[in-house]
Amino acid sequence: MNILLATYWPIPHVGGVWPFMLQIKRELEKLGHTVDLFGNAPGSTKYHMVNQGKEVSKESIFPMLSKNLNETTAPLMHMDTWVYNAELDRYCMELSAAYFGLDHYDIIHTQDIISTRAMSRVKRKHTALVATIHGSVAREIRLVNLDAGYRQSPVWKYYWALEHFGGVSTDATITSTNWLKNILVEEFAVPEQKISTFQYGLDFDQFWSVCASGTDMAAPPGKKVMICPARLVYIKGLHFLISALQQLKQRRSDWVCWIAGDGEKKEELMQQALQAGLGGDVLFLGSREDVPALLQQADIFVHPSVQDNMPFSVMEAQVSGLPAVVSNAGGLPEMVQHEVTGLVSPVGDVNALASQLEYLLSRDDVRAQMGAAAKAWGTAHWSMDQMIGKYIQTYESVSNKVYR
Repeated sequence: MNILLATYWPIPHVGGVWPFMLQIKRELEKLGHTVDLFGNAPGSTKYHMVNQGKEVSKESIFPMLSKNLNETTAPLMHMDTWVYNAELDRYCMELSAAYFGLDHYDIIHTQDIISTRAMSRVKRKHTALVATIHGSVAREIRLVNLDAGYRQSPVWKYYWALEHFGGVSTDATITSTNWLKNILVEEFAVPEQKISTFQYGLDFDQFWSVCASGTDMAAPPGKKVMICPARLVYIKGLHFLISALQQLKQRRSDWVCWIAGDGEKKEELMQQALQAGLGGDVLFLGSREDVPALLQQADIFVHPSVQDNMPFSVMEAQVSGLPAVVSNAGGLPEMVQHEVTGLVSPVGDVNALASQLEYLLSRDDVRAQMGAAAKAWGTAHWSMDQMIGKYIQTYESVSNKVYR
């Protein structure tokens, strides 16, 4: 089969859907399929086919779009600047994809609601459209806009419509957690029978290869390492972690916390850590390509998200044999069994998070027991072969339907 993996998000990119797309491409090509990669370019100034060297500058498209999508022809676009820019970018994606040509693909497999809606409008009739939805953009935006009237705003209505039409305009919609499936059904009116749910897979060979390459970081003498690989954005809840570590510092000092990642909240979080007196205890490592190796140096994995679906960082921590301290956000409770493979606390409960970290730091036996359970469960559960097998089944099923 000829398959196009498409996303609205910038690719290549550290974290996000990019590693997921790469591992799907590798596995599908091993089976003899042809796979192309399409998405925003870093910096979001153009769309490109990553593996083909094809690109279209958005600046070359904007004049035509602006002329045709004016306040008379598209009044709803002009009700809100955010909506206008998002919709303009989606049109750029559609036109870029049409320019590159989609007719030779048997399957278009999108990775978010925006690219799903875009591809559904420009693909040919007999190309099957499969979407893996990794999270809820509408809910993420709502989480940082908590005013009482937000549900009446043009932004919310726009993203509600994107979530809905992104979910219903496919031949198959896939989620990795029941949490996200329920969100699509209950909040965005996507028919339940349209959605399949199966977990992600982890490329163990690639993971252990990175581990074997090592890292320049080492645990300080006499200190246990807590590690949090995450984008430095609001929904990852790192502000809660730093507040919890401020409490923990008052009780014990036999630890350091490594935060591996980058994002818009970096300066704010670094300032919070300094003001909390954690300048030497919390290390911001920036974007890293050696996270698997860093995990081998750590004792505890922590992930205090406000919203999350099925983060790869948790999967990697489990395979590394680390107990995971996570919030009960999104799909995290489907990944971590409380008091068996880790500890789960309510979102934003700083006191509970601090107590759980203190407990694991003080109990070597419990930490080792949970880590061993996490490794056994993760190694058995995050099967790449199983995930790819289900994708192939889905591709074949929807291809048979569209060619009837």
